Amino acid sequence: MPLFGKKKDKTLVENQQTARSPPEPNEQRPSNQQPAPPESNGTSAPRSQPVDPPRPKLVFHCQQAHGSPTGIISGFTNVKELYQKIADAYDMDVSDILFCTLNTHKIDMAKLLGGQIGLDDFIFAHIKGRPKELDVTKSEDALGLTITDNGAGYAFIKRIKENSIMDTMPLIAVGDHIEKIDGKNLIGCRHFEVAKMLKEIPKGSTFTIRTVEPLKSGFSNIGPSGGKKGSSKYGSGKETLRIRSSGPATVGIPDDVINVAVDKINGLLESFMGINDSELATTIWEMGSASENPHDFTTKIDESEIKDFGFTDDFIFDLWGAISDAKQGRLQKTANFEEQF
Repeated sequence: MPLFGKKKDKTLVENQQTARSPPEPNEQRPSNQQPAPPESNGTSAPRSQPVDPPRPKLVFHCQQAHGSPTGIISGFTNVKELYQKIADAYDMDVSDILFCTLNTHKIDMAKLLGGQIGLDDFIFAHIKGRPKELDVTKSEDALGLTITDNGAGYAFIKRIKENSIMDTMPLIAVGDHIEKIDGKNLIGCRHFEVAKMLKEIPKGSTFTIRTVEPLKSGFSNIGPSGGKKGSSKYGSGKETLRIRSSGPATVGIPDDVINVAVDKINGLLESFMGINDSELATTIWEMGSASENPHDFTTKIDESEIKDFGFTDDFIFDLWGAISDAKQGRLQKTANFEEQF
């Protein structure tokens, strides 16, 4: 006889375990028994959304053009944010900044900060200086001004035509912010609004213009630091950060065809409206380069905010001609464009 008796049938053992009464509420499960999964209510547990990797943080150096320590700014995506970052760096009001130039403290409109900043560019902020007010008699049809704006509410003088009315005014200078005309405050107005107001002044009448010049200082030799070895160069990089009045900033490599086309379109804007706006010129180029014919181009303009400028059919045709020439490689860069405003 076996020492431990006859083995029970496996089926019988399973049936006996099944027949046992359920455990009492306080009865503990055996330690080797896994807990039952939670009941499903028909919905699966939410899954975490994939997180995009952080965008690279671009850092730029800046100074106040009349003299200041070097500041470091980053994290801006448009023009207004850029101005606010500069204001925060120097604990000033953003309304004190008239405009910015790249890689020079001088009032050089060829270096004016427009729609693009090179990743190695050094930014100089030109701050409000003394106000000036004078009476001007409009003895000719055109005053001889080219107006642009900083994208943040200030229109200012970019060029003065030689031998024009404004060229004879000793207190009017390139870089002056046009603050008032006949007592009307122009802060917040776009350049084309200011240009239109000046253009509509009747010939032979006298008007009062109030301007604010950039702050000047005796530190004429100020410039970006060359570093410990004096070998650092600003503005030599190829990549640029394109910024807009609104919308995200983008990094890319400038295209010579685009640059020439934008310059030509800007020249046409100066002739037609007396304004200079690289962002507007770039937008017009983008519309034109994506159009197959003049009709398509005209339709795009009519369906956009640009229609508010009131471009004539002849002017739109001139724009299309410049865009077509640029696309075909027939457009050559010229040094200057004549202003007729």
